[in-house]
Order: sequence, then C-alpha cells, then structure tokens
Amino acid sequence: MNDLQDTKHITDGLANLIEQTYQIEKEYKSLNESYANLQKFIKDIVESLGAALWVMDKNGKIVLKNAKADALLGLINLIDLKKQNCEVQFKEMYFAIKITQNGDNKIILATDISDEKRSARLVSMGAVAAHLSHEIRNPIGSIALLTSSLLKRSEPKNIPLIKEMQKAIFRVERIIKATLLFTKGVVINRQIVQLKTLEQNCKNAIKQYAFSKEIEFKFDGFDGQMEGDLDLLDMVFSNFIFNAIDAIEEDDNETGTVSLEHKFDEKMHNFYIKDSGVKIDKSVVFEPFKTTKLKGNGLGLALCIEIVRAHKGSIALQNEPKVFTISLP
Repeated sequence: MNDLQDTKHITDGLANLIEQTYQIEKEYKSLNESYANLQKFIKDIVESLGAALWVMDKNGKIVLKNAKADALLGLINLIDLKKQNCEVQFKEMYFAIKITQNGDNKIILATDISDEKRSARLVSMGAVAAHLSHEIRNPIGSIALLTSSLLKRSEPKNIPLIKEMQKAIFRVERIIKATLLFTKGVVINRQIVQLKTLEQNCKNAIKQYAFSKEIEFKFDGFDGQMEGDLDLLDMVFSNFIFNAIDAIEEDDNETGTVSLEHKFDEKMHNFYIKDSGVKIDKSVVFEPFKTTKLKGNGLGLALCIEIVRAHKGSIALQNEPKVFTISLP
C-alpha cells in the first residue's frame, strides 16, 4: 500500500514538474518575443532618426549605429569626442554634431545642415551681387551709350571692333539684369505672347552674343500664341541659347548646331532645346552661383527655373541625347 502511495506521489510530482516546465518554456518564449519586439522597436526608432547615430562604449568601440551612419563612412573619425556640440565638414556636406553621455556610453548624433549653410551663403552672395550690380549698372549704361555714338562716327575699318565691344557690353548688362532679378524675386506680368515674336527676339539675341565657331540655328513650330511674360520668357530662351553656344564653344568640334522646337500637347507648350556641345553636370545645373562652364556666373539656369516655375511650368534635362525640355501651360 505504501509503495502504491509513493508511486502515485512520484507520478503526481513528475506531472506537476512537467507542467511547470511547460509553463516556464511558454513564459520564456513570451519573454523572448517581447525582447525581440523591443529590439525591433528600438531599431526602428534609431533608423527613423533624421540624423546619423553612433553609440560608443568606454573603450571607443561602436556598439550601435544606424543606416545613415553606415552611409557616412569616415565621418566619425572627424568628430572631436571631447566637445558636446560642434560642426564638421565632410565631403562638401556640413553636419551639426551633438554628443551626450549615458553611463559609460557616448551617444553621437550628426545632423545634415548643408541646406541651411548653403541658404545662408546664398543670401550673403546675393546681397553682395546686388550691391555690385547697382554700382556697375550706371557706368555700363554710359559706356553703351558712348559706344553707340562711336559706331556712328567711326571709319568702316573700326566698325567690327566696336560691334564686338557692344556684344561684350550686352553680356555684362544681361548679367546685371539677371542678378538684380534673382535678388529681388520674379514677378509675372501676364500678356498674350506671339510665338513668332519670341522666335524673332531669340534671333536678335543671337546677333548680340559673341562666339567664334560656325553654328547653325534651327527654329521649328513657333506658331500660335500663349500667355506669359514676354520679357521674362525672352530671358529664359536667350539664356538657354547662350548656354548652348557656350557648350559648343567648349566642344572639340569646329562647328555646331542649336535647335529650338515647339510642340503643343495636352494643354502644354513644350519647347525642346538641343545642342551638339559638351554634356552638362546635372548636380549643379540649377544651383545658383555654381557652374562648370568656362564662362558664366551660375545664375542663368537657376533664374530660368524660377521664371518657369512662376509661369506654373517645369524644366527637365536629359544628356543622352542632350535635350532641355521647357513645359509651360
């Protein structure tokens, strides 16, 4: 009888132990899932930060970092870990660094402030450019007037030289106008624009521009009319033509072609500007005061996009083949 009781007692104990083991295993799995979810939650938070993040232990070993930190290889080596706040330049970018201490670990955050730095620099450059343009405008106007008078009185052999002077003055006047317009802001004076008038104005601008190579200019489809600011649109198309000429001047070939084609499609006026000159670096093409051209100040195309946007339009660039597309409603 005692043996039976002992056996039952042992059996009940084993059953109870097995039940407890299952319960512990279940709790372990639940705890493990909770830990995994917590790890994922922390990782999601770290990855969603708008800054690169590193966590460094007391030995200087990185124990945690996010994808933004992975993408900035070498930045961590430029950071002064003794400072809580500083700025670091890295690969033409600027970062605001914030370092906090958590126990034995350092938490390092690097926030990209390149746009803010660039905006501040552009404001300063714009103010200087506007001041210089105002100072230069009056003397250039006087020189232009004197050159016109000189042209009427000169001997025939001197006329080509004076015309080249006029083209140079025209270029300076165009830069002054673009600079002042860029710093003051674009305001549209809407009117009905005849596309033939726009074409003729472009041809007149070409006559005023100095270039040394033999260039063929083609215009196609400039029929009908549209609504816009004729003076500002003149500036846009002449800028694109001048850039095309400059690209051909920088090319190795002795001749070149510039074509402007207009097509009306789905309530949009599409203008296609093509040239046979050198390709364009897309990364700087519309950034003010930044250019890869031998001639130019980097304002022309940046101003063009401001004017086109003010007309509720858009500009696109492709390099193979090289085509600028201006779309205006």
